[in-house]
Amino acid sequence: MAKFDSKTFNPQAFGIYVDKIPQLKKNELIKSRALRGSSEIRNAFSSQSGTAYAILPMFGLLDGDVLNYDGQTDITATKTNTYERGVVVVGRAKAWVESDFAEDITGGAGFMDSVAAQVAEYFDEVDQDTLLAILEGIYNMTGDENLAFVNEHTYDITSDGDGMVEPATLNKAIQKAGGDNKNKFTLAIMHSEVATNLENLNLLTYLKQTDAKGIQRDLTLASWNGRTVLIDDSMPVSEDKDGKSVYTTYILGEGAFDYENIGAKVPYEMDRNPSVKGGQDTLYARQRKCFAPFGISYTKTNQATLSPTNEELKDGSNWSLVNDGSAEPKYINHRSIPIARIISKGRL
Repeated sequence: MAKFDSKTFNPQAFGIYVDKIPQLKKNELIKSRALRGSSEIRNAFSSQSGTAYAILPMFGLLDGDVLNYDGQTDITATKTNTYERGVVVVGRAKAWVESDFAEDITGGAGFMDSVAAQVAEYFDEVDQDTLLAILEGIYNMTGDENLAFVNEHTYDITSDGDGMVEPATLNKAIQKAGGDNKNKFTLAIMHSEVATNLENLNLLTYLKQTDAKGIQRDLTLASWNGRTVLIDDSMPVSEDKDGKSVYTTYILGEGAFDYENIGAKVPYEMDRNPSVKGGQDTLYARQRKCFAPFGISYTKTNQATLSPTNEELKDGSNWSLVNDGSAEPKYINHRSIPIARIISKGRL
């Protein structure tokens, strides 16, 4: 059996250790129902099919004008549209040598817990980067129908007053994006600067936890107008023409992303090289996951290999609103897509 730092390494057991480690960002996305499982995606990328890209059917809603039932008017039928949605598997891999973990391992912590916690945290950040790349990509889309989504699902307040968030900002943003569908929005992910502005207005409420000793502590999770808030300084920051920082806050709703952990043939394995530095152990990790935004299709227009890089995910030419693929395509109603963003300023 493989060894790591002279410890026995069981790749299957190690995978279970990693899966058990709490992953705050992904778990909160799942709790908010912004990420949901998809049997269609899971089946499309099963080990039997072995594919990395698939086009799935997405069925349209019933529509058409109702007819007068008066005994004289013929009842004519209309059909629903079947849309086409492209989804892609994102593969990522990393390797670490023993020395990366030496301090933690020799500090007295359990070997498996110590290493698994670091691997889980590492890939939590990787998944966050993937999601942010996808969000940037769909907001880089072009074309009339796509721009209808980009424009209506963006609430830019940088030119309003001091440009900072205020009590009505969230409600206005989700109403602009979803109309009467606004209640589907459940989660906001924002930079700490934006969160601080909300705190100064007493609009942000931190969730609390009582420990075994009865001591109550604030968590890093908060609530804004009833929506869960994740505070993360990896959210996009840019500068306006005056050199002021401009922040993007993403708001996601139920089913904003279909998510499936497709898995790799060998997710974790060890390798021993006795010739390097007198002997070196290396841990290899691989993952394949699918994050598919609802109502938006990955077109694979500009992708060099079987797995897209984050730069390719950011490329707007690789994304389009779901449509029926006809010569004069009919597009999905963008208001059904529970994804929005707020663009605001930081401190004055």
